[in-house]
Amino acid sequence: MSATARKYPGAQRDYAPVFAALGDPTRLSLVTRLGGGPPCSITQLTEDTQLTRQAITKHLRVLENVGIVYSTRSGRESHFALNPEPIDDIKAYLEQVSQQWDQALTRLKAFVED
Repeated sequence: MSATARKYPGAQRDYAPVFAALGDPTRLSLVTRLGGGPPCSITQLTEDTQLTRQAITKHLRVLENVGIVYSTRSGRESHFALNPEPIDDIKAYLEQVSQQWDQALTRLKAFVED
C-alpha cells in the first residue's frame, strides 16, 4: 500500500465491500478460524458446524472476492488462508475516523466551555 493510502486510507480503496463481507456472522467466523492457524480445506472448515460444503464455499468466495482470503490448490482440494491486509487497511481507516471524531469533539468542548 502506498504512503498516500496509509495516510488517507479511504483515498484509494472502497471499504464498503469489505465491511459488507465481514458483516455476516458465518463469514466473520470463517475469518476467525482462518486467522488462528494454517490454511484449511473446505472439509476442515465445515467440521463442527451445521453448514454444508456448498454454504461454506459460497461464503469463502465472498471473502475471496474482497481479498480477505485466498486459496491455493493442493491436489483436488482448495486450501484457504487469511490475507490480513484488507483487515489492516480497515483498522487504519477506522483509526483515522476515530481521530477525526476525537478532534471534532475536542473543538466542540472548547467552543462550549468558552
